Amino acid sequence: MNKNSGKSRPAYHQSYEVIRDKILNGDIPGGTKIVEEKLATELGCSRTPIRESIRQLEYEGLIVNKRVVQPTEKGLRDLFQVRILLEGFSAQSAATYLPEEDLNSLSECIKIGREGTIDEIMKANERFHEIIVRASGNSIMIDTIDRMQSIIFLFRKTVVLYNRPRLIDEHEEIYEAIKARDGQAAETLMKNHLQADLDFCLHILSYSHK
Repeated sequence: MNKNSGKSRPAYHQSYEVIRDKILNGDIPGGTKIVEEKLATELGCSRTPIRESIRQLEYEGLIVNKRVVQPTEKGLRDLFQVRILLEGFSAQSAATYLPEEDLNSLSECIKIGREGTIDEIMKANERFHEIIVRASGNSIMIDTIDRMQSIIFLFRKTVVLYNRPRLIDEHEEIYEAIKARDGQAAETLMKNHLQADLDFCLHILSYSHK
């Protein structure tokens, strides 16, 4: 989700995007200390936009205490606990309020999830959840999920790259429940889907620490 869509971008946004993408792509690994002077030299800019970029990335949770965040079991559980609550409610709301055109968009996301490239699947996965969250009509909820998107991306990448079983099947089940206007089923399926994401990410995290 991109909160800057349709809005004028702040002056620091280019450096923010570069630093964010380096973190998300693994070019700046978890645990790396963030040094303003070094980044300013690498990006060929002053320290002011770097400082603003760091502040934004701290707000999004990608930088903690001037270091790139390292996923922990507690951090994962905390993140997914919030997602399960908010996105479960959003799925229930979507079953009532989601218009036909957005149902078609969900269906297209599922198709891409089965047939697309890794990058296409990543974008379709994000779009699938975005459509459902926005169906809640709750601006505070939407902003909360928006703020978490960079961290969510890290774990979305894990479930896609490591080919989590039934990932797209679960999307299709959620879609079918929303299409049938069955809010209770949509909520339960979304919660189960995110719990499966959490369990899978915890498994990968524990394996990487061996």
